[in-house]
Amino acid sequence: MTSTITPIPTLEDRVTGVLVGAAVGDALGGAVEGWTPEAIAERHGGRIRGIVEPFHKAEWRTARPIAPYHKGDGHVTDDTLMTHALVRVYEKVRDHLDAYAVADHLVPDLIGTPRWIPELEAEALPLQRIFLAEKWIVARIHYGHVDPREAGVGNIVNCGAAMYMAPVGVVNAGNPRRAYEEALDVAGAHQSSYGREAAGVFAAAVASACRPGASPESVVEDALRLAKDGTRAAIRAVRDEAARHDDFESALGPLRAAVTPYDTVGPDYRSPSLGARRPSRLHAIEELPVALGMLLVCGGDYRETVLGSVNYGRDCDSIATMSGAIAGALGGGAAVPGEWSTEVARASRLDLHAPAASLARVAREVHALDVERHRAHEAAFAAISGA
Repeated sequence: MTSTITPIPTLEDRVTGVLVGAAVGDALGGAVEGWTPEAIAERHGGRIRGIVEPFHKAEWRTARPIAPYHKGDGHVTDDTLMTHALVRVYEKVRDHLDAYAVADHLVPDLIGTPRWIPELEAEALPLQRIFLAEKWIVARIHYGHVDPREAGVGNIVNCGAAMYMAPVGVVNAGNPRRAYEEALDVAGAHQSSYGREAAGVFAAAVASACRPGASPESVVEDALRLAKDGTRAAIRAVRDEAARHDDFESALGPLRAAVTPYDTVGPDYRSPSLGARRPSRLHAIEELPVALGMLLVCGGDYRETVLGSVNYGRDCDSIATMSGAIAGALGGGAAVPGEWSTEVARASRLDLHAPAASLARVAREVHALDVERHRAHEAAFAAISGA
């Protein structure tokens, strides 16, 4: 009998899994963002199993509160637009990033270069599509001249910074702690409190998932080792609940119940509570813990992990972006269903593979720089210490 050995995904394959996987999750989730699992099932006659049309069908241009965005039909949202923008920053800097890289490169990209915006079906500045929490970066840094390291203070605390931190995990592939630290620095220009913390933990999860032999369980354990305060408590609560389920259908309600004590938005996603999205050491964003929970429930299987994230509803485009990135890192590019990625690329008019190939090259260059710097430090310390 001939044995079949599954090859370990290469760096390039994992990066493809991360970025394509994130974009596909984003596009699938965007169609039903903001709705409950019950409303999604009623609208679509059951659970979503792939790319679907807009929730309001042909009335998407005027239907509130979605208008004027064409969500659905395979269109990516601002999660992917911001992720690709961060990839372009890495392409320019070709080294680790910090908050000043956001000021020097990301902000000019958002306000200076028109790009195709799938949800607007038009070419426009990314600034004209991104949410108010992302416009904050431009207002604070470009117009307010705030120190980039402190620009995130005062912004609403949400998943805005976390949703596009997958490239940081890729550049630090295999080193979750370094990914966590770099993402915290980058995200300081955008967020504070548990929003910034989630950005660090998500990047760490992507870096962890790139390790040979990584599993959903090892990724979550790495996340828990690094996470602080309410973010750590929320991930732990969701992890414990996820252990009771082996399919996303049974987990939808329980995962929401597990994260509820740490979520500030409240039961009605479109009508946040008075205390929503304010800084706190006791709370967490909902999206990252649920993404990790779905990863555990579905055993890291890309298709089921993303579908569980999409059918969860609420901020499901960001949940599926995160879970899709991590599941893609675990399984490589082949884990992402080709029929989905091909249609998302076509519908969104985006090359989903070129950013991945480019970021993989940057990751190799940065690693070589890190090795060189580490050896220089070793030599200097040996001379200082007399070792």
